[in-house]
Amino acid sequence: MRTAIITDTNSGLSETEAKKYDIKLIAMPFSIGGEDYLEGVNLSIEEFLKMQAADMDISTSQPSPLDVMQLWDELLQSYDNILHIPMSSALSNSCETAMALSKDEPYEGRVYVVDSLRISATQVHACIEARNMLESGMEAAKVAEVLYEHRYDYSIYLTVDTLKYLKKGGRITPAAALIGTLLNIKPVLTIQGGKLDSFAKVRTIKQAKATMLSAIKADLEKRFEDSDGSKTRIAVVHANNDEVAKELREEILKELPGVGDISIANLSLSIVTHTGPGVIAIAASKKLS
Repeated sequence: MRTAIITDTNSGLSETEAKKYDIKLIAMPFSIGGEDYLEGVNLSIEEFLKMQAADMDISTSQPSPLDVMQLWDELLQSYDNILHIPMSSALSNSCETAMALSKDEPYEGRVYVVDSLRISATQVHACIEARNMLESGMEAAKVAEVLYEHRYDYSIYLTVDTLKYLKKGGRITPAAALIGTLLNIKPVLTIQGGKLDSFAKVRTIKQAKATMLSAIKADLEKRFEDSDGSKTRIAVVHANNDEVAKELREEILKELPGVGDISIANLSLSIVTHTGPGVIAIAASKKLS
């Protein structure tokens, strides 16, 4: 049976990359300065960062139910099933909306919406695992079940270049942002189970990278039972920080030689909205196939 895989641009996937993995992509909507945009369609990361730097009002939204159903209807003309893997339900209502739609005719039993609790590169990892399991002969319903069972088997650690956007989004108080800026504090944040939380406070990008790498290594050893990284997918994700991303990639490869390859990708704009430019992150997911 032929199964289509759908995800959204919160994964950080470009159209080119989506075609490479045979994944259908839904563009996430943004409102910036009163104008409507679609990520990757009429809004690139470069354009987004320019508007963000100009302090334009930015808000995120979810795809319209009509757009989602139109894509499903189109795909179901040539596919038997659909695996829809949206961003974490903890960060957007788009997952719950898709789940509700999938219970209606003609989608029930044909469209499987998976709340993988993931975003950014870990969302891509879930799609790759889904593709591999389907190609091994596993049915779509079972793939959805496996992805859901392993929804907590990932980690993201990131650090920001400025506290401005965390303050603007209400993630930290103005007083904490002021003190942090005066003391030149760089917070290390983590995304676990789809939620963005504080993890550590350091002073330099070097310390931030070391903290993130140490945290990933601890997760691989204790949570993933994979001390050399051979059973883990790892990506370095960034927003306008390509050189640091490349350096961090090399550092990870030295520490975890079993990983093999580490991808470098742009951070999804929904996260950059709250963190600003200069973000650098490590994303790791346990291999399922």
